[in-house]
Amino acid sequence: MKPFSGLIIFVLSLIFFTQCTPESKTAIAFVGETQGTYYRVTYYAEDTLVTQQEVEQMLNRFDSSVSVYNPHSLITRLNNSRRPVKGDAYFFRTWQVAQEVSAATAGAFDCTVGPLVEAWGFSFREKMPVSQPLVDSLRALVGFQHVMVEGDSVFFARQGMRLDFNAVAQGVSVDIVAELLASRGIENYLVDIGGEVLAAGYKPGNHPWRVGVEKPADNAAYGENLQAVVQLTGKALATSGSYRKFYIKDGVKYSHTIDPQTGYPVVHSLLSATVIANQCGVADAWATALMVLGSEKGKAVILQHNELEAYLIFINAEGKSETWASDGFLSVME
Repeated sequence: MKPFSGLIIFVLSLIFFTQCTPESKTAIAFVGETQGTYYRVTYYAEDTLVTQQEVEQMLNRFDSSVSVYNPHSLITRLNNSRRPVKGDAYFFRTWQVAQEVSAATAGAFDCTVGPLVEAWGFSFREKMPVSQPLVDSLRALVGFQHVMVEGDSVFFARQGMRLDFNAVAQGVSVDIVAELLASRGIENYLVDIGGEVLAAGYKPGNHPWRVGVEKPADNAAYGENLQAVVQLTGKALATSGSYRKFYIKDGVKYSHTIDPQTGYPVVHSLLSATVIANQCGVADAWATALMVLGSEKGKAVILQHNELEAYLIFINAEGKSETWASDGFLSVME
């Protein structure tokens, strides 16, 4: 999964001490590391119904399926194989979210963009000398529709293709941890993995969970300045941004967000996109898609999807920071 890049969500007022709810339940919280970032789980129950060990075992199994940073993972075997590879439940779940968002965005989100991401130097592989012929050749390897699934087997229609779930897997991992909690009868919880969050129920006093969206700034400390705070319950939230992961060469700033259509890093005024959805994997993928689409196209697409809410931070024509929020997002902002 993607290494920690300081994504833009910060959970506010998390509780790390024992406190009773009106139902006399205890706050249970633990923190650890996964996917090159942190995870944080907080829930209320009469006893420890889900342990940290259980969560970490689940996250390790997920990592062994869909992480391109794991040399022994299922997705790594697929990327290195010329033959079909048998998928598992974690792989197919992540793939389903990815292909649905890819289809809904006409390929603005595409998990086969990995060869281009690698070429531009935003992966664990060494950056290549990028030229138009190289970009053209790699674009021929991009296209989610060329990932073939037959039964429980997966293979590529074009030799040299690669799958990379970095822009969706972290959100899906939030969903699977949340489902573990819910399966044990836990109703009030918050799962946060690297800034992608899913909240259910309430904190003591019937208060929704509070989540902050960071103000974009290249050199700001994480959580130093908040652009907005939302009250979240029964929903997931994820953010993608262009201002943390980039490099500058010959005076040109290259964003880590690659447009699958052009093969080049996106060049537009959108600094960050935050999406609220029912599932965190969906929110994660859509946040990346909006970063590819840009603010104007992104607004239009969000307004066509009633199941999504979004908050965009961008630079306007006067060179000043401006924000836009869908009506549903505005309704949960403080």
